[in-house]
Amino acid sequence: MKPNINISQEVVAWRRFHSVVPSCSICLSVFCVLGLSLGFNLAPLAVRNQIALEDLRGRSLAVDANNTLYQFLSLIRMRDGRPFTDAHGRVTSHLLGLLMRTTRLMGDYGVRPVFVFDGKPPELKMETLQIRRQLREQARVEWEEAVSRKDYSSAWSKAVRMDSLTKAMQDDAKTMLGLLGVPIVQAPEEGEAQAAHMAAKDDVWAANSRDYDSVLFGAPRLVRYVTISGQEFLPSTGASRPLIPELIELKELLKAHGISREQLVDLAVLVGTDFNTGVKGVGPKTGLKLVKKYQSLEELPKEYLDQLQSNVDDVRKIFLEPTITNDYAINFAGLNEDGLKHFLVDERGFSMDRVELAAKRMKAFYHQKSGLTAWFGTAR
Repeated sequence: MKPNINISQEVVAWRRFHSVVPSCSICLSVFCVLGLSLGFNLAPLAVRNQIALEDLRGRSLAVDANNTLYQFLSLIRMRDGRPFTDAHGRVTSHLLGLLMRTTRLMGDYGVRPVFVFDGKPPELKMETLQIRRQLREQARVEWEEAVSRKDYSSAWSKAVRMDSLTKAMQDDAKTMLGLLGVPIVQAPEEGEAQAAHMAAKDDVWAANSRDYDSVLFGAPRLVRYVTISGQEFLPSTGASRPLIPELIELKELLKAHGISREQLVDLAVLVGTDFNTGVKGVGPKTGLKLVKKYQSLEELPKEYLDQLQSNVDDVRKIFLEPTITNDYAINFAGLNEDGLKHFLVDERGFSMDRVELAAKRMKAFYHQKSGLTAWFGTAR
């Protein structure tokens, strides 16, 4: 049974996290080491432009909400790996991370996030989701074994991948964001597809995710590592390095490699995505060479064609013709401070000081001198 922990101890949780993994905030390498899927691995081919948080002032970002919540859920935990809960056993780790980072980015840096939540996953993703469930079940068994022998370092590392993001957790996040006045968009299927669509329409300036799939879905801009002081842990060296916000522009990426977006999708299919397994032994660099040489999957040599799944066209369609909606509004509705305090302090056990700090940041955001267009209407 999970203990009832007052969320005012979140600073202790962060310090314990640092004592286990020399990293801060969200760490890409942690997820890679644990074998969690990150969609298409574009990293070796990405054309990155480092930016500062100040460069995002006044910019609207369509945030991959599920991705963000899962990061907080995975990493804000107690010493033995259990997440923080309220007095009724409801998980609050993800709310803590979401509250503190979002209000800091908005209040101090003028970033305007629009949180896009996943809908029903495409049928082709079911195999990937089943693998993730199996990994979580295995991790839970290993976590229980580590706790029983009081090996809390191992227990924490296992706990990072043993819990899933439930509908109740998502609903709590939506409630809190609504009280902050932050816009929410419900995607019919993949949140990254919806975020890319919104960026392509210029309703937001960029998509925001640690994953790269937004680029495959056609986002003209993808911003990664929008965090205050994050670091990436490098297991090979045992050291860490700062996570600096970076901008990836689709046109620049395609031009640099001399390919079209359709060929980029074919490259992803070769390497493997959340919707197909790819060709054994083909990574991003090899995939790029093959796509440039043969132009399309259909023209590949038989040795590669034989390894491709029969649903190639269906995978292509997910990226090139995703299921999205135009039924959304991007309006920052203002802070409901009383409602926020009731929900977080009275119902979820947060400290009043922490919630008041978040409220202060939101007041600063809503009273910025840039005028109403800083939080109503236009994306730029």
